[in-house]
Amino acid sequence: MSRKVRGASALTLVAMLGITLFGIEGTRAKAEMGEVAIVASEMPVTEAVDAADASSEDAQATGPRFVSNPVVQAVPETPTTEDKKANMIAASNLKDFLAGLPVPDSLDKELTCLAGAIYHESKGEPLDGQLAVARVVVARAASPKFPSSYCGVVYQRHQFSFVRGGAMPRINKASRAWQRAKKLAMIADKDEWSSEAEGALYFHANYVNPRWSKKMTRLAQIDNHIFYR
Repeated sequence: MSRKVRGASALTLVAMLGITLFGIEGTRAKAEMGEVAIVASEMPVTEAVDAADASSEDAQATGPRFVSNPVVQAVPETPTTEDKKANMIAASNLKDFLAGLPVPDSLDKELTCLAGAIYHESKGEPLDGQLAVARVVVARAASPKFPSSYCGVVYQRHQFSFVRGGAMPRINKASRAWQRAKKLAMIADKDEWSSEAEGALYFHANYVNPRWSKKMTRLAQIDNHIFYR
């Protein structure tokens, strides 16, 4: 009786093994035929839990953890006050200092009047002479003897010869002279570079000799302009 039971058990074991092998082979066959859709390489990438540092129960409780990397976008840098000071220290002359500054896209009304005076009155002068003209406009706007705004100073009657009929002539805004004048207006307005004629309220071309000049204190001559206080 015991031999029959043992024989039956052996036959049962062989049958079960055959079913298992058939199932495995069938699965492989289906995989080869494209019927198994899940492919290990296409599964989401997760952070593995170290088996040496965590028990199996902890690993089950924790589950797969998806790792996300922060997206960092670069922020465009704008010139700060410290940057401008560093540029001023590094520059040995006004030309170098001017070259280190960006051209402003636009100017407000007052700075446009100041840049216009630089452009029309002195665009043919050296940079120091152009800055000196700009600083005269700035000094006049700060003096009680003159209008209190740059536009008021520039359009004051009988002061600047380029103003005719209360209007400023056309400016070639694509020219390098205008781009330079805009920079110089910014520098003069903020007093970022010292002028040889600092404090001057008047100037004239060196080929004229106006009577009023004899009553003034001469400060400097820069190329074709003489400056007075």
